[in-house]
Amino acid sequence: MSVLSVPLNRAVEHQAAFERPHTPVRAPLPVENATRSFWLHSAPDANPLAREGSTGPLTSDADICIIGSGITGISAAYNLAQAVRADPALGPLSVVVLEARDFCSGATGRNGGHLAPVSFFGFRNRVAKYGVESAKRTVALEEHTATSVTKIVTDAGLEDAIDFVDGGRTNLFLTEEEEKGAKADFEAAKNAGVDLSSIEWLEKDEVQKRYGANYSAVRVPAHNVWPLKLVTQLFTLAQHATPAFSLHLHTHTPATAIAPATSPGRRWTVSTPRGGVSCSTVLHATNGYASHLLPSLAGPRGIVPTRGQIVAVRAEAPAQAITTSGWTANDHFEYWFPRPLAPGAEDQRPLVILGGGREAKDAFEFGEADDSVLDKIAGRALRGFLPAVFPGKYEIGREPEMEWTGIMGFTSNGDPFVGPVVEEGKPVAGQFIAAGYTGHGMPRAFACAEAAASMITAELAGKEWSPPDWLPRHYITTSTNGAQQA
Repeated sequence: MSVLSVPLNRAVEHQAAFERPHTPVRAPLPVENATRSFWLHSAPDANPLAREGSTGPLTSDADICIIGSGITGISAAYNLAQAVRADPALGPLSVVVLEARDFCSGATGRNGGHLAPVSFFGFRNRVAKYGVESAKRTVALEEHTATSVTKIVTDAGLEDAIDFVDGGRTNLFLTEEEEKGAKADFEAAKNAGVDLSSIEWLEKDEVQKRYGANYSAVRVPAHNVWPLKLVTQLFTLAQHATPAFSLHLHTHTPATAIAPATSPGRRWTVSTPRGGVSCSTVLHATNGYASHLLPSLAGPRGIVPTRGQIVAVRAEAPAQAITTSGWTANDHFEYWFPRPLAPGAEDQRPLVILGGGREAKDAFEFGEADDSVLDKIAGRALRGFLPAVFPGKYEIGREPEMEWTGIMGFTSNGDPFVGPVVEEGKPVAGQFIAAGYTGHGMPRAFACAEAAASMITAELAGKEWSPPDWLPRHYITTSTNGAQQA
């Protein structure tokens, strides 16, 4: 067996490094000269909304201001539009989205492209912390995201437009310890009543036969997607949902401060270098950068910016041998999937998007908020990973065709903040947040944004908000054991 380029069994050290005492540092604004990602820059027309609203008049007044144009911010806009469509009494409703750089150029435009629900992984830990029902809701929320996104995509016939691939995901076990923990989580979730009938366990011989890797594995339902194109389509659907909903986007318009509004009938003014936006409600959808506007979220009790690194590398074997499966391994530190090829091109070598390598760094890239930088240690780990795991299918020494970094938002309990912004133990009227996905945003952000949008519409309608059954109560910022208190 080839020598792996990444260290193994570092999950415990990872958590210890996160919680190591240090002075909380407020996140900066996103840097202007970020690395070029495949999703954003591989084609001239990849991001048609890149500079939308960056020039001309600024929308100076709106009912709702969403800060951030990634999967969370645009999913929130989509769900707000659908709420107005379903209940015209909520309208007319005006929403403005502010983005510091190009459209969707944060973590969503730089991630691995996996829409893969958590299934049973980590189930025992969540039971120990929050109880069985909350652990089950964690599974339910991610299933809700996958089901909702899939329905939107298929109903609108967008599969080809966003490269939506139903290839499942294969979780390789590089150590016996990792496999033992996964099987214990599986049994715990199954005994709790979670439907795991679609899970397939594979012995080493079967993995070798199917995929050419000498490890045992488990397969789970999952999709892969071009994340930027998904978010672009959600934005377009939101814009055209109903005449009673207006949506404006201003890219290259960073939100620099939020203060009480002086405009009659509005609660907040969001400052930007181009002027202020007066609004009644603010939604923070800024993930790893959240503490820039919310300094109370700086440090390990809040949301810590964490840099991830990804490469796009050409396989040596043809697509039939690589298959369409998505992958993860090494306690989910590494994750990859092959880009789809055109029909009839299955004999060609696919481009594979591979992320990871953070565990090769002593500090795991915690606190790093600069995505203009490529880390040599993480890059070396990524370059050596696939040739070692799949001997003969990836060329040793082949350089990536593209390489980039992105900033994730990590929390101490691994779960996001969803709900009212809390300052000094009290909710801030008219400010909400959905952020802190700990590198697992694609299967959670849509549902978290939906929950935040429902809180906002309940307030607009003067109704009491009731959490959906699939929302883990400890995600809610105002719950007694919520993320704010983690």
